[in-house]
Amino acid sequence: MNDAYGPDSDWCLMVVMMVMMIPLLQRSHRRKRTKSIEDDEEGHLVYHNGDMLRARYEIIGTLGEGAFGKVVECLDHSKSNARVALKIIKNIERYREAALSEVDVLEQINSLDEEKIFACVRMLDWFDHHGHICIVFELLGLSTYDFLKENGFMPFSLNQIRCMADQIFKAVQFLHLNKLTHTDLKPENILFVESKYDIKYNSKMVSNSVIKFVDFGNATYDHEHHTSVVSTRHYRAPEVILELGWNQACDVWSLGCILIEFYLGLTLFQTHDSKEHLAMMERVLGPIPAHLLQKTKKRRYVHHDKLDWDEHSSAGRYVRKHCKPLKQYMSSKTPEHELLFDLLQKMMEYDSSKRITLDLVFLKHHFNALSHILSR
Repeated sequence: MNDAYGPDSDWCLMVVMMVMMIPLLQRSHRRKRTKSIEDDEEGHLVYHNGDMLRARYEIIGTLGEGAFGKVVECLDHSKSNARVALKIIKNIERYREAALSEVDVLEQINSLDEEKIFACVRMLDWFDHHGHICIVFELLGLSTYDFLKENGFMPFSLNQIRCMADQIFKAVQFLHLNKLTHTDLKPENILFVESKYDIKYNSKMVSNSVIKFVDFGNATYDHEHHTSVVSTRHYRAPEVILELGWNQACDVWSLGCILIEFYLGLTLFQTHDSKEHLAMMERVLGPIPAHLLQKTKKRRYVHHDKLDWDEHSSAGRYVRKHCKPLKQYMSSKTPEHELLFDLLQKMMEYDSSKRITLDLVFLKHHFNALSHILSR
């Protein structure tokens, strides 16, 4: 009986306990690589205000979070404590790869636009922090979406839209000329350089309409593989939904959706269903051409070369209630409003081969006339 509690049994018990602890040690190793570097369950870097990255960037707050990781505000101690935005990518391989692709695009943009002419965010630095790709950017203000939200979704003035559109078109045209498609243009990815505003008639009027594009993580070169689905739902072009293939024209469609959202204060196509999305397009822009529907791989959307949609169903009634023909959204019939909606009609052409290019936007009279009228 005494042997049962002897040295051999103690040794066996120790071995059993060590074996049981192996999974715990493995999990600990995955989440905590050193005493100071730790990831959470989703792959985010665990950090605290005051933490230093690369003995240079002091974290002072969190600016935002997404599927890719988090964005923090930092003081750059090598630049007189200048405030910068630092994007910390999750320590997950697919996000690391996307981040390195974004770094390549941002380096190309910096190289091609050394004089900072175009409204694309500047990458200041990047590094690998224990498996987390970190990208340092100039610190910007609110996104155009967040400004609308904080302002009760009051639309921007036509003059502000004109000012922002001019910068937006030139920046995206710059990308297109350099064989890049952004693929994720939306108000959340257009940031004001400053968030200052004036109060007029109980609503906020942005003081400075200078903007910059951010988030080049999905930007695609013409020669690269084109995934079948791109763009955030509400700004997705019909050729993407119908899987007809896409090119730079999908950015132009997205910009049309953005401009009318600036004009209305609200998203034009508020849906999360592809067929309903197409039905909304038809309500606003008229029937989708038969030759496009004939080519689609999404046969369940089509019946006799028309969109398979019941206008009398509950979904059909929802679409009729929440959407109307494009020109009916005009708040005024003055020439500048007419010119803007004429441009929107051309930007939201179903057939991507006939959709206006940004080169033509600047060459055609309607945009120049709009710029002239609104800048008087």
